Amino acid sequence: MNYFRTAILLAGLTALFMGVGFLIGGKGGMVLALGVAVAMNAFTYWNGDKLVLSMHGAQQVDERTAPEFYALVRELSQRAGLPMPRVYLMHEDQPNAFATGRNPQNAAVAATTGLLNTLSREEVAGVMAHELAHVKNHDTLIMTITATIAGAISMLANFGYFFSGNRDNNAPFGVFGTIAMMILAPIAAMVVQMAISRSREYAADRGGAEICGRPDWLASALGKIAGSAARIPNAAAEHNPATAHMFIINPLSGERMDNLFSTHPATENRIAALLELARRTGAGQRGFAAAPAGGSYGPWSSTGTRGGPWG
Repeated sequence: MNYFRTAILLAGLTALFMGVGFLIGGKGGMVLALGVAVAMNAFTYWNGDKLVLSMHGAQQVDERTAPEFYALVRELSQRAGLPMPRVYLMHEDQPNAFATGRNPQNAAVAATTGLLNTLSREEVAGVMAHELAHVKNHDTLIMTITATIAGAISMLANFGYFFSGNRDNNAPFGVFGTIAMMILAPIAAMVVQMAISRSREYAADRGGAEICGRPDWLASALGKIAGSAARIPNAAAEHNPATAHMFIINPLSGERMDNLFSTHPATENRIAALLELARRTGAGQRGFAAAPAGGSYGPWSSTGTRGGPWG
């Protein structure tokens, strides 16, 4: 049922994109927008992951450049029964992460250096298990397409402003319709993003808890990330707000419209659901292997030693 609902919402985004085209250029604009939407969906299917990773300056790492982090993702992938995804790091102080890719065979997971330098190994395991749950649930393609179309709607709405003063344009509602479109279309796109993301985040929280075996690790990580995201800006996310719903916690800071129409469920509700899951399943003493006392795990080392490119 969630996938049917998501398909309806994606269709709504496409219809909204066509509606913006109609307001700008009438029937011709609507047909053109439909063509653009089809082309964008095709492009996003094959290249959306590369586009999003590039937007956030993500750099691919491996066993040589980030051995501890790479090994962590590999072990979690094995527990989830997934192919090993490509692993990326984003040089941002804000702790956060996301997953992308058209299917599990072509997936990528990305974490910020702030995540690795701030959270414990167990908390990072919870976060990356959540992202792998998105991969396993085939959420990543939906989330990437949503980001692309929503960004295009905002761009097209702003583009329409330059035609608002042209008396000879084909916009059926004239200058006032164009101005209204500029205001309402991005908000409508944001609301659809919100509905799509919220329906998938709870499922990924549950799936991530099952993968790592410790819901409390993810609950602890969510609390720390949410607190940091409110005070540490993420420059790349601020420049690409249409991708905000892809992150485990909304990366946008400040009191803005982006927060009014949040793309994520309330963090306290997610934490409460995870802690209830831990209590109900008795998952407090089992699961993914924790670091032994005094063990050396690169950025999670008890000596504070930093390893890999985030050192």
